[in-house]
Amino acid sequence: MRILITGVCGFVGSRIASSFLDLIAGVEIYGIDNLVRPGSEGNRNALAARGIRFLHGDIRLRSDMDLLPACDWVVDAAANPSVLGGVDGRSSPRQLCEHNLSGTLNIVEYCREKRAGLVLLSTSRVYSVRDLAALPMKVAGDSFALDESGLLPGGVGRFGLAEDFPVRQPNSLYGATKLASEIMALEYGSAFGFPVWIDRCGVIAGAGQFGTAEQGIFSYWLHAHAARLPLRYIGFGGKGLQVRDAFHPDDLARIVAAQVQRGNPPPDPIYNLGGGARNAMSLAQLNAWCDSRFGAHAPTPDPQPRLFDVPWTIMDYGRAKREFGWAPGRSLTSILDEIAGHVAENPGWLKRSGAVSGAI
Repeated sequence: MRILITGVCGFVGSRIASSFLDLIAGVEIYGIDNLVRPGSEGNRNALAARGIRFLHGDIRLRSDMDLLPACDWVVDAAANPSVLGGVDGRSSPRQLCEHNLSGTLNIVEYCREKRAGLVLLSTSRVYSVRDLAALPMKVAGDSFALDESGLLPGGVGRFGLAEDFPVRQPNSLYGATKLASEIMALEYGSAFGFPVWIDRCGVIAGAGQFGTAEQGIFSYWLHAHAARLPLRYIGFGGKGLQVRDAFHPDDLARIVAAQVQRGNPPPDPIYNLGGGARNAMSLAQLNAWCDSRFGAHAPTPDPQPRLFDVPWTIMDYGRAKREFGWAPGRSLTSILDEIAGHVAENPGWLKRSGAVSGAI
């Protein structure tokens, strides 16, 4: 089996590529990456050492896609992954759409021409910001929790968000590009007869992740806390009560490998993936963990709301468990321990990976 991974030098793409070598017998892996993100170049040699064939190219350019060999499957791990993309001053809305939507169109054209299947890595951010903000919440110690005392809206329960939670707007510009990519991938697959799987991922976390807080909050928080960089509890009273779950890219690789080996997906091939309720914590709880590991460092309360922020997001991976027997194998504590080891070995990581400016 030949598999092409887009964004192969990114955090998720590189970890999936390495994991596939151990999960899929006889696999040949090809990868493409434009190396535009600080830190991605560092993964290139490690991948080459494992026999992964790399093309320096950009999925936004059809001419670069034309250079790729025919593969059986594409795993699309290339994206601008920031929920503030297009509004944060780091990228324009047009750049965001070119990365996340125009790139997808070139990928599905590749799949059409090469008769390749597609696994599209999507995001929990396709879910409605308005509906997430309206979920009934209660304060449970130092975190928000879902208030189950009344009738809950459809698509949410004690295990988190299910695949039928509303995707109506607003989702964020980033979420809208990923939702549009999902629709186009499904339509292309239906029209031209190639298999499409869509995995809506929650927060992915692990050692070596690079980017800003809105791209990988767990890794960013540990590095920033250890370096005594300024941290803020933004919005929701400035107390750090907002909750996210996390899972490891190696666990993501397991289910993607199972999907490509199964081949044909069911008629509705969308799966929520994440750490679930057991692998969730609030920012305040995360900071307390960091205090115990690195020494006390207090964030500054900033109660001013920020665009697209939501109080609670936990992914219900029940469908993946029922159909694949999948559940995250790595606990959140083990992921945080892994990141902390990377923090100790890589001082100044946030600067090198483009997350902060100035000396650390």
